[in-house]
Amino acid sequence: MSTFVDNTRRYLSSRLLVAGLVLLLLSACGDSDSRDPLPPSSPTLPIAVAEISAPPDEGQPNLLSTTFALADVGYEQQEFFLSGSASAFTNLGELASDGLWEVEPGEAADYRTRVLVYMPVDAAAFSGSVFVEWLNVTTGFELPVSYGTAHTELLREGHAVVLVSAQFNGVEGGENSLLPLHLKAVNPDRYGSLDHPGDSFSYDIFTQVAGLLDNDSGSELLGGATANLLFAMGQSQSASRLVTYFNAVQPLYGAFDGFLIQNRGAGSSSLAQDPLVAIATPTPVLLRTDIAAKAINVQGESDVHGRGMNSSRQADSATYRLWEVAGSAHNDEYTFVSGRNDLGDDPSYAVVVEQTSILGFQECTLPMNSGYLVWPVNAAIHALNDWAGGGVAPAPVPRLDMDAAGIDFLLDDSGNVTGGLRTSYVDAPAAVLSGIGQEGNAFCFLFGTTALFDAAQMAARYTDKAGYTAAVRRSVDEGIEAGTLLAPDGERIVQAAALQWDSLDN
Repeated sequence: MSTFVDNTRRYLSSRLLVAGLVLLLLSACGDSDSRDPLPPSSPTLPIAVAEISAPPDEGQPNLLSTTFALADVGYEQQEFFLSGSASAFTNLGELASDGLWEVEPGEAADYRTRVLVYMPVDAAAFSGSVFVEWLNVTTGFELPVSYGTAHTELLREGHAVVLVSAQFNGVEGGENSLLPLHLKAVNPDRYGSLDHPGDSFSYDIFTQVAGLLDNDSGSELLGGATANLLFAMGQSQSASRLVTYFNAVQPLYGAFDGFLIQNRGAGSSSLAQDPLVAIATPTPVLLRTDIAAKAINVQGESDVHGRGMNSSRQADSATYRLWEVAGSAHNDEYTFVSGRNDLGDDPSYAVVVEQTSILGFQECTLPMNSGYLVWPVNAAIHALNDWAGGGVAPAPVPRLDMDAAGIDFLLDDSGNVTGGLRTSYVDAPAAVLSGIGQEGNAFCFLFGTTALFDAAQMAARYTDKAGYTAAVRRSVDEGIEAGTLLAPDGERIVQAAALQWDSLDN
């Protein structure tokens, strides 16, 4: 979810648009590897070693995560406290929009935070890949948005998931918290000893978690298992932190093999902030392509349009892919409502629905987006794991189509956007799906919209149930062939199409 200071309700300012056009001229958004990367830089600094301890036996680990029992999918959860000394970072030159930043460690501070680890119960089921999520704290408490979106793929593949309390607000709370659900407020007996010195130190805290995971003799955080590949992932506010991390900190330590950056805006988080002297980063900003780590950036329509990401589009390269997903939003019904219960086998989770309530917590004016970013994000997880492990690079994907000014989307005869990563939700649609146009309380504007077709519209388009399911099947097969949809997800989507037709009020 977006930060409170991220004014995503307005279109791009003229300054941002001009800067974006300059970047687009310098970095054409081609559909192939149009730039050869510079030779990968070698990490130059050792990672500081944090101390691992067990939390007090007071209550249970706290996180608003998936609602099913992990044991039902062959996993178990363990919580750890980490403590040590973390560095802030200072820049050695201009932080330019090309992302080729040079920084060095600066002031240090002691910290004590927590991580949650999800591991397969059967050690033989562990894939060797670890996905480390920078927990999102936009609301003033922690949300595992990337895990919440892609948990079905992460769990069925046997990947380990490590959820990091990297930022101040998640531990200590903040003035703009929607609810007092930060760790120290939820359970002071369990979490009262935690101590976060501020977000300037969050980048090194995150790095130190990776250092504890990257141990050839086995990691204590992984129950003695050895990690083969480490990935960083984060959504929205956390993605903004990861962009800064990727450009500034990853070159120093080489801590991660790959990055899943989900729903970022045009800029990135400050390198340093209060109580230290603030070090702002530029807007727009690209991801550097001169380091070995692979990065896939998955974007919804909301990010490209309202949040200004069209000014930070960059060409695909030997280490970078941008997937702009047609019909999707920054947040959607699956990730924040229904998907929290999804065990990975029920096709009803792939049905397009009209839902206005976000768990009774927020009420939106229009039905929120059901274009379901989950399926492309699952495919991105799979592709990133294969790519960083020495496999082939994901196929390039076209950008969403916009008008000559780069402001408004181009739409097809159904009202859905053209171009971008295509799914059956827009190529065999049962609704008009958009990432923009929502109204309502607080964060509703990030949830996009859904307008279901009625029975007459569906009949005019597809004639009957067989025609509709056949159209969905064709689109699904194209997605699987392109590598932007995984076969198990495609089967669920085809089964959901039959349920979709049956739900029509004939």
